[in-house]
Amino acid sequence: MSTSTMKGPHQGQPVVKVGPSLNEAKGVFILVHGRGASAESILELGPLIGGEQFTCLAPQAAGHTWYPYSFLAPLAQNEPGISSGLLAIDALVKQVEESGIPSGRIVLGGFSQGACLVSEYVARHPKKYGGLLVFSGGVIGPLGLERSYTGSLENTPVFIGCSDKDFHIPLERVNETADVFESMGAEVNKKIYPGMGHTIIKDEIEHAQGIARQLLK
Repeated sequence: MSTSTMKGPHQGQPVVKVGPSLNEAKGVFILVHGRGASAESILELGPLIGGEQFTCLAPQAAGHTWYPYSFLAPLAQNEPGISSGLLAIDALVKQVEESGIPSGRIVLGGFSQGACLVSEYVARHPKKYGGLLVFSGGVIGPLGLERSYTGSLENTPVFIGCSDKDFHIPLERVNETADVFESMGAEVNKKIYPGMGHTIIKDEIEHAQGIARQLLK
């Protein structure tokens, strides 16, 4: 599978899939890896969260990195990576919807750089999603950036998990991200874990499993 024929560093990169075909799936997870990682590595989360009833799709970043600098850098410094990554996610969302699965059965999730990309994507493309999983990440841009997101997330369940002292993700940005999604009508569950480090832990997986179970009802 490929994301798009449009030009950009992440267009034409592979998309890795696990789980049933789209016409047999109860829903879809679109999972986005972090810096230096791979589509295959983030897909290990899929069966843990959704079992065997969800199709899991993961786009691969060119060079294993979605954008070169911190997600807190001025936006222009991280282009064209950010825009190209957002296009890759958008192409997958549209592909899934065209297969007959509505956005309300699509869960977007990511870790670190991937969490930042899916956060920014959902904020810029608001509608009802099956869920959003933000593992150690947040919306993109420098601290103090004036944001102008508009639209409603229509009670989309959002889980945000992060350490209280993450070297890459300031707590201020985690809180700002939660505020952004709450202001857009999402149902936000934010969990701050003392001393967790930059990783994903069992409690976060269990919260994500709860979102998957809701989609199966």
